[in-house]
Amino acid sequence: MRILGTNAPARVANVSQPRRAPGGAFSVPEDDAPRQTAAAASLRTIGGIDALLALQGQDDPGERRRRAVKRGRIALDALDELKVGVLAGTIGTTTLHRLKAATAELRDPTGDTGLDAVLGEIELRLEVEIAKLTPRNGVS
Repeated sequence: MRILGTNAPARVANVSQPRRAPGGAFSVPEDDAPRQTAAAASLRTIGGIDALLALQGQDDPGERRRRAVKRGRIALDALDELKVGVLAGTIGTTTLHRLKAATAELRDPTGDTGLDAVLGEIELRLEVEIAKLTPRNGVS
């Protein structure tokens, strides 16, 4: 994104071309003193890094809802994979890890009470299935 206007960086002054001494060697004339360059502080920032990070954290409700629906679909896919594994008799540890990962992603609130309720029910079902699949230590 290109921003033009009052906040644009100051233009760099034209720098004179280096002068070549006879014989092709580079030399700087003694009367040319080093010029003071404009410091990076002369560039104006819009609001600093903190403001940019705060803006990135702001989501519109539609985007938040879309991501929550995507996470819900991933969780339902993990439950379908579990169902197929149970029917085939081939439940692996990867299925358990996928269920745990899907559960962790469902905890973020969306702001939509109906969607949050559905995601809560999916999360509960995932936790029940994880509890069934987790080996019990010391219990006979």
